[in-house]
Amino acid sequence: MSRVLIRGFISNSLANTVQKVVRIADQLLLVPFFLTQWGADYYGEWLTLSIIPSVLAFSDLGFGSAVSNGFVLAYASGDRQKAADLRKSGFWIISLSVLLGVLLTAVLLTFAGEMSLFDKSLIDADDARCALVFMMASTLASFYAQLVEGFFRGVRKAAIGGFLISGHNLLNIIVGLVVLNMGCGVVGYAFSKFVVAILFTIVFSIIGSRLIDLDGVSGVIRRSDVKEIAKKGMGYLMTPIWQSIYFQGTTFVVRLTLGAESVAVFNTVRTVCRSVNQFFSIFNASIFPDLQYEYAKGNIATVQKCFRIAVRTSFASGVLGMICLMAFGLNVYEWWTNGVLSAPTVVWNTFMVGVLMNAVWWTSVVTYRMTNKPYHFAIASTLTATVSVGICYLLSNYYDLVGAAVGCLLFEFVMAIYVLPDSCRNIQMSWVDLFRHVKTDFQAVSRLVVRKK
Repeated sequence: MSRVLIRGFISNSLANTVQKVVRIADQLLLVPFFLTQWGADYYGEWLTLSIIPSVLAFSDLGFGSAVSNGFVLAYASGDRQKAADLRKSGFWIISLSVLLGVLLTAVLLTFAGEMSLFDKSLIDADDARCALVFMMASTLASFYAQLVEGFFRGVRKAAIGGFLISGHNLLNIIVGLVVLNMGCGVVGYAFSKFVVAILFTIVFSIIGSRLIDLDGVSGVIRRSDVKEIAKKGMGYLMTPIWQSIYFQGTTFVVRLTLGAESVAVFNTVRTVCRSVNQFFSIFNASIFPDLQYEYAKGNIATVQKCFRIAVRTSFASGVLGMICLMAFGLNVYEWWTNGVLSAPTVVWNTFMVGVLMNAVWWTSVVTYRMTNKPYHFAIASTLTATVSVGICYLLSNYYDLVGAAVGCLLFEFVMAIYVLPDSCRNIQMSWVDLFRHVKTDFQAVSRLVVRKK
C-alpha cells in the first residue's frame, strides 16, 4: 500500500467529512430563519412543495452513476477512446433526462392547475408555480454533476471535487440566509437556488473538463454504450427504491400495527443507529475513489489488500459502537428525548446488534460501484427489504416493538451474509482471505507508518 493511496484516503475522508458537516449545517441553520421569516404553516407548505423536485432528483442517480463509473474505469485504464465515447454518450443521455424532466414539470404544472391544487395552499398559486419551476430547473441542472464528478475521480482528484460540492452547498446556505433576511418569499428563495445551481454546474464542469486529457480523441455515440448505460443505470436507480421500501415501509408497518407513539420510539432509536452508520458512509466514500482508480489500473492485489483492511476497520468500529451504545446509549437516549420516550432494553439491544451487521456490509458494498456492477446488490437489497417489511408486520402483531426490531435486524443480517462474500468475488478474492492475511496486512500498515515517521 503506497503513500499516495493513504494520502488519497485521508484527503477523501476530509472532503466527505466537510460535506457531512455542511449538510447538517444546511438542515440546522436555515430552519430558524424560515420559521422567523415565513412562519410554521407557510414553511410547512414550502416543504410540501419541495417534495416534487426531491423525488425528481432520484431519477438521475442511476444514469449519472453508470456514466461516471464507466468513464473512470475507461480513463484510468488508459482507454481514452472508450472514455471519450462514454463522455459523449453520457452527456446526451443526461441531456435527454433533463428534457424529460422539463416535460414532467410541464405535465405537473398542468395537472396541478386543472385540479386547482395550488389554490388550496397558503402560498399564492402563481408564486407556487414559479417557485416550483425554479426548483425543478435547479435539480435538472445538477444532473450533469454526476458525470463531471467522474472526471475528478479519473485523475485521482476526487477530494477536490468533494470540496467544490461542499462549497456549492455552503454557498446555498449563505445565499439562502441573505435572501431570507431580505424578506424574500418562496419565489426569491427558489430563484437564488437556481442561480447558484447554474453557476456551480458551469464552474464545476469547466474545472473537471480541464483536469482530463482527451485532446485529439473524438467521442462517438455508440449503441452498445447507450445500452450499457441504460442497463446499469436501472441497477443504480434501485438504491433509492430499496431504501424507500425498507425505511418508509417499516415505519408504516409500525404505525399500522402499534400506533403513533411506537413510531416515535421506533424511528428515534433507528436514528441513533443511523448516526453510527454516518461514520461507515464517510469511510465508504473515502476509500471508493482511490480503490476504483487502482482497480481500473489493474492493481487487483492492492485493491484486495485495501479492501481487507477497510472491512476489518469497519467491523472493529461496529463492535466498538455496539458495545458503547449497549452500555451507555439508553441513558443518552432518554436525555435526548427529554424522558418523553422510553425504549425497552431488548428493543434497544436488538437495534444495536444491527449496527454491527451494518458495519459488515455497508463498507463491502463499495465494490459494486467500483466495478460498475450494480445488479447483484440492487436485486438483493430490494428483495431483502421487501421481505423484511413483511416479517416486520407479522412479528409486530405478536411481539410489539421487539418484533419490529427483529424484522429490521433480519434485513441487516441477510445483507451482511450475502454482500460480504459477493463483494469479495467482485474483486477476485474469497471472504476467507479476510482472515488469512491479517498479520501481513497489519505489517504492511505498520511499515508505512514507520516510514512516514
